[in-house]
Parts: sequence; C-alpha cells; structure tokens
Amino acid sequence: MLAETALRAAGTLFTPPIVVTNQEHRFVVAEQLRNAGISGAQVVLEPVGRNSAPAITAAALLASETDPDTVLWIMAADASISDLAALDAALKPAIAAAREGYFVTFGMTPTAPETGYGYIAQGEALPGLPGAFRLDRFIEKPDAPTAAKLLKSDKNLWNSGMFIFRASLLLAEMERYAPDVLTAVQAAMRTRKTDLDFIRLGAEAFETSPDISIDYAIAEKTDKAAVVPAAIGWSDVGSWSALAEIAIKDANGNAGLGDVVLEDSQNSYVRSDGTLTALLGVKDLVVVTTKDAVLVAHKDETQNVKKIVDRLKKMKRPEADTHNRTYRPWGFYESLIQGDRFQVKRIVVWPGAKLSLQKHFHRAEHWVVVTGCASVTCDSEIRLVHENESIYLPLGSIHRMENPGKIPLTVIEVQSGAYLGEDDIVRFEDTYGRN
Repeated sequence: MLAETALRAAGTLFTPPIVVTNQEHRFVVAEQLRNAGISGAQVVLEPVGRNSAPAITAAALLASETDPDTVLWIMAADASISDLAALDAALKPAIAAAREGYFVTFGMTPTAPETGYGYIAQGEALPGLPGAFRLDRFIEKPDAPTAAKLLKSDKNLWNSGMFIFRASLLLAEMERYAPDVLTAVQAAMRTRKTDLDFIRLGAEAFETSPDISIDYAIAEKTDKAAVVPAAIGWSDVGSWSALAEIAIKDANGNAGLGDVVLEDSQNSYVRSDGTLTALLGVKDLVVVTTKDAVLVAHKDETQNVKKIVDRLKKMKRPEADTHNRTYRPWGFYESLIQGDRFQVKRIVVWPGAKLSLQKHFHRAEHWVVVTGCASVTCDSEIRLVHENESIYLPLGSIHRMENPGKIPLTVIEVQSGAYLGEDDIVRFEDTYGRN
C-alpha cells in the first residue's frame, strides 16, 4: 500500500515523494520504494511519533527549501483508491485551488452510513474554481442514526485525510494556529542529520512537539479551507475488516490469500504468510497467520486489535514490537528456529551490499550459502564461499559477509552460544554508518 500510494503521483505534475516515517521502518520503506521503481524519494525519519501535523510540517519545511510555493499533495499510506482516472480528474481543481491560496481537502462521496469516518459539510462553490467548494465544517465520526441522516444530503462527504496546499500556506497557518508545532519542527530540521539516503530529524527538538493531527491543528481552524468532492473508490483501510471489504471474494463471500483452505465457511477473510490455514464451518471471521503469530477475530472486533497489542506489551512479549523479518540497508534476515542456546536464521544480502565488520562476545556462527556467492572475512582471511559450501566463524572472531555477485545472496546462519540477542555486536567498520 505504501508503494501504491507513492505511485499515484507518478506521471503527474508532482516530483518524487517525500516520505515521513518512523525511524524503525526506514529499511522496509526504502525497499518498497526501490521495488516499485521509485527513485529520488526523500525519506524523513521521525525519532518519535507525534501524529500528522508535525510530520506534514517537516515535509513542508523540506520542500520549501527548494520552492516555498511548491504545491504539496498529502497522502496517508493506508488508503485504497480503485478509480485512478477519477482521482486524476479530482486533482485538477484541487491543484488550481491550492495555487490560489486554499487549504484543499478531498471529500469522498459516501456509499453507506459509515460510522468509522469523519465527515465534511460542503459549502458554496469557489468563484472561478470549478469543482472546488468552500468547506463549511468538519463533522466528528457519527453514531449510526446520525450517519444515516448525513447520508441523505449530497453535501455531506467522507473526510479522506488527503490534502493539497502550498508549502508556504501550510507554514503560515501553522504559525497562526499551532506555533508550538512549527517551532519544534523547525528546530528539528535545523538539527537534522543525513544518514545514507535518510534525513533524521533532531530528536531532542522533535520530541517537544505537541502530538496533534493536521485536522485539529489547521484544517478545522483555517478560514482558507476548501473541499473537492470526488468518487474515486476510496477506502480508509484502517482495520482487517476494512481490508476484507476491498478484497476479491469467492461465491461465499470469502477472501483467501496465501496457503488457505476454506470449507463450508462464509464471509471470512483469511491470510497466511506461509503456514497452511484452514477454516471449517465458520463465518464472519478474520484469520491472519504469520510466522510468529496468529490472529483470529470476529469482523466486528477488528478495530480492537490494539487491545491485544497493549496486552502483549504489558506481558513484554517481543511480538508486540518486532516482526519475524527484519530489514537492514544490506537486505534482511528472518528467524527460522530458536531454541535453548541456538538459533537458525535466513539472511538475504542484495548484490554489491555487505554487512558490517563485527564480532560477538557470546555466540559462534555457521554460514551455509544456499544461493549466490559470499565473500567472507574471518579475522585475517578473506574467502569466497559458493553455493552448498559453509564456513565456521568462532566466538570472538572479527568477521564480515559481502555479496560480490549479480543475484541476491541467501545464507542460512546457525548461531550457538549462551546469549543470542541482536545487541551482542561490536562493529569495527560499517558502510552504513552504524559503528
């Protein structure tokens, strides 16, 4: 969905994207952009989450360094849009209104009395800007009876969370309505550091920013708000049940992705990342199987997944914070088996990439090359290890793996020792500035 969001601007008037993300997601973001063929993106890393207003302010400040009046199109990466032609048509009046100094949002034509979305009340047409209207007011997420009433008027639209405006306007409105946010983000931009292709915001300054959305900070207060109504097949995919709604379904209303078998089941969404997952005689379920956890929920309860996450955090379970696959600038690794004093991982290294020169105090490692060819440093020796060959790295040895070939290098790593944590590492040299 991140790649789909970034690709929506391809072929339009917009330049490569600015992506604002958490620093823990930097490598998976970079990899998804690379796989989508998106080059030239600027990836801004937040040291902590502070909601959308500070994130958007950082993007506006970065863009304004090149052109203060550049037009920005703000999109969250968790929305689905099925009618791209209609989206392109809606962009034209939105860009025109933004250039005239309006803070433009897109209002989605409702298709149901949805209680999970906020609404927008559309006002009068803007003179000389066909397709754009004044925004009368924002309406909080309604209860079911209120949502049914709102649906009776074509002037009530879903709030998509997409905005278009000039960078200079956003910064002026932030100074007017949310100066504490602007001050904090300006300081974070002044103290930013460049790390590979990433822009790291100054942590100390950014942490002082209020935690506030762009809606509350600016959109609901500005007198320059405008709306462009659109019917673009939009869905704010904020839950598993919402994802199920847009999935392709069989004759029984089921959506199955991955290694899935469904028997005598209806209206269920099933996704597996590898393990065979079978449903028998059930309905209205969401079942998600990954390599480290399984979720089973009624469709009506998927908005409450956060309760499970909060509980896992209180239990100090690693599944609450880490995924089985971990991305690094050189590739990724994933845990296959873990037991008492041993762990087995799969490591994939991109062509031309290499790990840091490092050592461990508590574990030894065996590397078995499955595909590709590895150039391995072990103390003073450098050796080429080909497919179906292995090498032993004793505890305390200074070692490194590099992929000198043209295809991804896949290695099975067997770790053994008293402590196998990722923090048992001393880096002596690193291409990616982590030592």
